[in-house]
Amino acid sequence: MAEPEKSLGERLLGFFNKEEENPKEENPAPSSAPAAPKVVTTPVPLVTNAAGTAEVDRKFVDHFVELLGKANLPGPDYFEYKQALKSMDGLGLDEQKKFQASWASFKAMGGVSDASVLTTSAGQYLTILEKDRSAFLRDVEKAINERVGSLNLELKKLEEDNKTYTQQIVELQKKIDANVARKEQINGEVETQSAKINENRASFETTYHSFVEQINSDVAKIKQYLK
Repeated sequence: MAEPEKSLGERLLGFFNKEEENPKEENPAPSSAPAAPKVVTTPVPLVTNAAGTAEVDRKFVDHFVELLGKANLPGPDYFEYKQALKSMDGLGLDEQKKFQASWASFKAMGGVSDASVLTTSAGQYLTILEKDRSAFLRDVEKAINERVGSLNLELKKLEEDNKTYTQQIVELQKKIDANVARKEQINGEVETQSAKINENRASFETTYHSFVEQINSDVAKIKQYLK
């Protein structure tokens, strides 16, 4: 039975990344001693991009695939060419021949004769990615200001209060102790929130640059091979 045709999003996913196959599972050796409690962490689902340049966060890969899928331009363009290029895998062709053979297939499919349609449409997709990145970074800054800024303001206020409380050591010692405890808690919250946000930003940037790198690489090769 023939396999069902993949959706546009699934095809785009295959263009830009590949998941590791047959992941190894570790089987711990049996032990008679009781197992020590383990801290459960949620690993970031990483995949290797097709360019082989980085491991990128799957949730951002899915995000960009959905974004570009919705923005797919009418008529044959860069992504249809990319699909034709992908179909050449496994034929044993060198890179130049793959690009040229894919171009011949693309022209036959859409009646396009000028390779500039590929670079132009690829540029439009790059613009879409850049706009999305700008919006994401604005959200990151907003999140930092909302989550960390208020904590820093509270921390500063507590420090000012402590200067006053130290002048009334006997009467206000309990308040000072309570505030010191709260300061330690806030410092931990600041570090935790900052680390999460910055990790998310770094993961987004890695995924973003992977997409841009792949498209720019294809554009350079289109210009080189399809003269």
